Amino acid sequence: MPAPVNTFKKRLQNGERLIGCWMGLSDLYAAEILGTAGFDWIVVDGEHAPNDIRSMRDQLIALEASDSHPVVRLPIGETWMIKQVLDIGAQTVLVPVVESKAQAEELVRACRYPPEGTRGVGAALARASRFSAIPDYATTADAQICLLVQVESRAGIAALDDILTVEGVDGVFIGPADLSADMGYTGNPGAREVQEVILGALARIAAAGKAPGILSINDAVTEIYRDAGAQFLAVGIDVLMLARTAREAAKKWKP
Repeated sequence: MPAPVNTFKKRLQNGERLIGCWMGLSDLYAAEILGTAGFDWIVVDGEHAPNDIRSMRDQLIALEASDSHPVVRLPIGETWMIKQVLDIGAQTVLVPVVESKAQAEELVRACRYPPEGTRGVGAALARASRFSAIPDYATTADAQICLLVQVESRAGIAALDDILTVEGVDGVFIGPADLSADMGYTGNPGAREVQEVILGALARIAAAGKAPGILSINDAVTEIYRDAGAQFLAVGIDVLMLARTAREAAKKWKP
């Protein structure tokens, strides 16, 4: 029995546009609720949300019953972290702050078993292999891992064309907030200069045959990114959705 097919990766390869949502509440119950919303993919955020390996595992379990594909964002692209999230069952990982071809190549190796990579061969006792219920996991898993790298700095943009030549990188996610800050426009990703860089990057990613991705919670900007070819497009953040709805209700009914 082989590793399960990564439907997110397959749909990206087929050229589909996939709509997603960011998840920062770090709770399995919230994940289960969000999984009923109908998003194509949901980010389990390990960078800016209070997650650890156990809470990420619990959210993967909660999302397993839904049609929303979980994408685990790591806090940083360390090989040991990638090994852990793959072993708890993640098939798609998003790695922040990628700024060179060499870094991207190392991330690819971290997602693959030897001899092509450096992933530790220990999934026999992990969720990824259904605790050894998938006997062919180790020989088939590599093909089902989807690696998304996040470019969010001037250095990353400068290295983008080199990063795009790396086989095994399936998509490139542009991070507007960090990129705008690095360009001197902190808190203003909508600045004309920033938008020119973002739209140019999305076009370059698509032209290289990789999937371009981005996050926007502003409908007008989301439409611009959609029309510019963003293929995996996040349109909301659970924390902000909850906060906004709660504040609106309080404001509406308080005397």
